[in-house]
Amino acid sequence: MNGIRRSFKQGFSSFLYLNRTSVARWAPIPLRLIVGYGFMQHGVAKLSKGPEAFAAILHAIGVPAPHLMAWLTILIEFFGGLAVLLGALVPLVSLPMAAILLVAMFTVHLPYGFSSIKIISVTSGRAQFGPPGYEVSLLYLACLVALVLGGSGPMAIDDYLRRKR
Repeated sequence: MNGIRRSFKQGFSSFLYLNRTSVARWAPIPLRLIVGYGFMQHGVAKLSKGPEAFAAILHAIGVPAPHLMAWLTILIEFFGGLAVLLGALVPLVSLPMAAILLVAMFTVHLPYGFSSIKIISVTSGRAQFGPPGYEVSLLYLACLVALVLGGSGPMAIDDYLRRKR
């Protein structure tokens, strides 16, 4: 019995070692993909509806220089998202991206509570949702922090530049 237990412990510790060294280094890739793509989608959505429409929303919530801030937000979301997706300059682009998330969280989402999904009703087999809370903003912030602290991982421009130096 002790032999089986010892064999299991050795196998389990080998699995943990394997998991940490060869598999865990790939963990930043799904974070980069979803955060980068998500930010890019938000930028494209604002651009496709017209920056003027987003500027009107910013004006309504009291953001100064709403037209300038609308364009800055769109550019940061699109190009910051692209940079995160590619793993390029992640610590640098994460700062303005985090600022956008914090502004959205405190000016728009905070009054609606934590949950991002609020089903109001179901009519004709389709769910009707209420305004989203700040949950998704926190998730994006957590992913950005993880990428800044843990690195962009393999297959990233930052990793390539680091190895080249």
